[in-house]
Amino acid sequence: MTGDKRPPSRNNRPARGNAGSKSGTRRPARGPAKPRAKGPTPPSPDLPKRDGDRIAKLLARAGIASRREVERMIEDGRIAIDGKVLDTPATVLTSLKGVTVDGKPVAAPEQARLFRFHKPQGLLTAERDPAGRPTIYTALRNALPAGAPRLMPVGRLDLNTEGLLLLTNDGELKRALELPATGVPRTYRARTFGDITQNDLEGLMDGIEIDGIHYGQIDANMERRTGRNQWIELTLTEGKNREVRRVLEHLGLKVSRLLRLSYGPFVLGDLARGQAAEVPQKDVERLRKALKTDKGA
Repeated sequence: MTGDKRPPSRNNRPARGNAGSKSGTRRPARGPAKPRAKGPTPPSPDLPKRDGDRIAKLLARAGIASRREVERMIEDGRIAIDGKVLDTPATVLTSLKGVTVDGKPVAAPEQARLFRFHKPQGLLTAERDPAGRPTIYTALRNALPAGAPRLMPVGRLDLNTEGLLLLTNDGELKRALELPATGVPRTYRARTFGDITQNDLEGLMDGIEIDGIHYGQIDANMERRTGRNQWIELTLTEGKNREVRRVLEHLGLKVSRLLRLSYGPFVLGDLARGQAAEVPQKDVERLRKALKTDKGA
């Protein structure tokens, strides 16, 4: 981290409630925590078992795009079956035989692969930008090994956020890692300026509502303080758009740097800025089993 001293690790942080207190510090309103969604309701056992899966799910597994993006591709007339342009995402198939995207046959799904990427500041988490700004794929051209598959980002990091970004060729694995219902933790470290105490941060464990949007439980801890500057570590499981920045700004803090340190069991570690490293296949399979996204399941 050029120009910054690494803040102390979690093991060396001050005990909760001992970060000092300043009068006039705003506290987030506490209230009963909202129950977490338990996932989709299972189908009735009386209904007949469906033979096959929706085409969006199959194409996501094949790494073509996310389910939502596949549905947009269908609307744009880019997907066909045996030469006939598909006009509905409700199509159920047992395989991708005869399916084409932009006139090209879809290959059989590859083995799920996962990569860690240290995203620098100043890159968009997008495939392309109409304004011509650089994207993560600009850096990935040189960071990925030869023969790497087409990869999709797991979640997003905004333009000015850096740190760990996971990438996969498997749409189902991507979706499972992103869904709030699976409860995959993400840990961030933020450098902030302003008045805050550990007691203020404790209120985030109850969740908080900002401009009508409810943000779930956040485990936030003061890591290091120098005057009105401090490093704060936050762990959450929802990953809503700009969640960390919005919550901290709501508490009256200015965020000058934000890094993602981990996503699920995977950590940024000493991965150099702008570099990528593949996750060992045994760890990918262990993760897929834990998330119950195994192909054929």
